[in-house]
Amino acid sequence: MSRISDIEASILGLLYEHHHYAYRLEHIIKKRGMRNWADIGFSSIYYVLKRLEEKKFVESKLRTTKGKPSRNVYYITEKGQQAMQGKIQEILSENKKQIYSFDLGMANIEILGPKKAINCLNNYLKSTEERIEFLEKSIAMHESINSPYNVIALFSRPLALLKAEKTWVGNFIQKIKENNDKMESLK
Repeated sequence: MSRISDIEASILGLLYEHHHYAYRLEHIIKKRGMRNWADIGFSSIYYVLKRLEEKKFVESKLRTTKGKPSRNVYYITEKGQQAMQGKIQEILSENKKQIYSFDLGMANIEILGPKKAINCLNNYLKSTEERIEFLEKSIAMHESINSPYNVIALFSRPLALLKAEKTWVGNFIQKIKENNDKMESLK
C-alpha cells in the first residue's frame, strides 16, 4: 500500500469525515485552526487532492448547482480509508525524533557571546509566552463551544510542551548568567 505524507493525511482525514470540495476544505482548515498543527497552505490543497486522486485514495465527481459554478467534490475511497487508518496507527504508536532549528542555534550559541545569547533567548521566551496565551485562549474558546476532547487536545498538548520549554529556557538563561559570572571572576 502507498504511504501517505502528513499533509495528505490532513486532507484525507477531513474527507474521511465527509465529502467536500476544495474551497470547503480550506474553510474547515481555518475554522478548526488546523494550521497550528498541520503545515498546509491554501494553494497546496488542490495539489494534495490531485496527488490523492492519482493514488486512488480519493475520487472526484463534478457537481453542478443551478446558478453556481461547477465544482469537483472529493470522496475518500476504501483504499484511502485503509491508508488513513494505517497512517494514524503509525503516528500514534511511536514517538519519532523531531528536528528543531532551535537546536541548531543551541549548538552554536557561543558564537553570539553571553549577552547576545541571553537577549535572543529572552526574545524566544517572549514569543513562547505569546504562543502560550494564544493556545490558552483557543482552549477556552473550544471548551465554550463544546468542541470534542480530541480537538481541545490539539491545543492543550502544545500548551503543555510550551510551558515546559519556557521553564527550560528560563533555567538555561540562568546557567548562562552563572557561567558568565564565573568566567568574569576568573579574569
